[in-house]
Amino acid sequence: MDRMPVESSTLKSIGYDPETSTLEVEFRRGAIYQYFDVPPDVYAQLMSASSHGQFFVHHIRNHFPTRHVLT
Repeated sequence: MDRMPVESSTLKSIGYDPETSTLEVEFRRGAIYQYFDVPPDVYAQLMSASSHGQFFVHHIRNHFPTRHVLT
């Protein structure tokens, strides 16, 4: 999945596959996680948020099924 770099102290890049509603997040420490069943509007809000990290913590982490892809 292609990811776009983001300005964040905790997140390095974010990708989204609208066909599978899968969000992929790469963290600055190197870990990559996939979040499933993420609606397109939540992805759009994440990308337009003034703080990607805060939006992620409040609206995505612990709200969607997750798979750890890489440490």
